[in-house]
Amino acid sequence: MQFLYRGLNLFFFIFHSSLIMFNLFAWIWRKTRLINLIIILLTLGSWFLLGLWYGYGYCPFTDWHWQVREKLGYYDHPPSYTAFLIREIIGWEPPEELVNQLTLGLLLAALGASLFFNSYDLIKRKKRKREVSKRLLA
Repeated sequence: MQFLYRGLNLFFFIFHSSLIMFNLFAWIWRKTRLINLIIILLTLGSWFLLGLWYGYGYCPFTDWHWQVREKLGYYDHPPSYTAFLIREIIGWEPPEELVNQLTLGLLLAALGASLFFNSYDLIKRKKRKREVSKRLLA
């Protein structure tokens, strides 16, 4: 059973870290912009809507990962997944408020970029459709 939990621990580490990177940077590529916006909105929904019941910043992936780590005997979880990554990758235990502000600030910046570029793409598509319609009618 420990083998399964070790595999799940690695899976959550890779998956959750990748999801965070996707949230922060997938607005850069046109093909991933819409799904990026959706995933960011789902993340914020989890943090704030599910957070009403489970506490601000709640993430089910973090919750499940912590459950797996407890099965492996790890009980020293920091208050957030971002703090966990910082501790695991560089060995620093940052102040909780700093991590929370940085995490929220970066996600809101990514949301702003995603909204901007998704809007730009939508306007560009509509403009192209109008131009095609004008050519067909001319």
